[in-house]
Amino acid sequence: MGLLDILNTLSGTSGDPRARPAPNQGTGQATSQGMSPMAKALLALLAIYAMKNMRRADSAPSQPAGRPGDVSAGLPGGGSSGGGLGDLLRGTLGGVLGGAAAGTVLNGGLGGLLKQFQQSGQGDVAHSWIGTGPNKQISEGELASALGTDTLDTLSKQTGMGREDLLSGLSQHLPRFVDQLTPDGRLPNDDEAQRMV
Repeated sequence: MGLLDILNTLSGTSGDPRARPAPNQGTGQATSQGMSPMAKALLALLAIYAMKNMRRADSAPSQPAGRPGDVSAGLPGGGSSGGGLGDLLRGTLGGVLGGAAAGTVLNGGLGGLLKQFQQSGQGDVAHSWIGTGPNKQISEGELASALGTDTLDTLSKQTGMGREDLLSGLSQHLPRFVDQLTPDGRLPNDDEAQRMV
């Protein structure tokens, strides 16, 4: 199953998640282009942790990356004229991460996110999302604690969603998102992740 398919099943739409209107930041009104705010949040979350994972591995970007932590360059409505999912993972974000392959970005982001959950005491919850059994739920408070204020502020800025809506959506969709990205009960390798994109 591809990443777009996964995002479609999470949003309950049969079409492209980019076709759903995103709120216009500051007004709360929907714009006619861009992907759903929750799809943006899920992708931005992976992008944030992919960048953190790459930094930890001491992989310095080979191209100028702009402001550290700014994942808006590849997000629809965030500075890229293309704005598609492939553009996010292969294009601008790949450039930010030093030309890493899209599968490496996806895999590194997922691995970094799960490591963050382990470090925050939510490792058993996150592992249930990867495993083949039922997914454990995570409360909005536990999620906020696990992700931290900086990450939530970045996600809120990128999606135009308020913190409460963001946490509510992530606590509902993140377990299934991770579960569907790990269909074999383990993190995909870079080649498997590449095929998802």
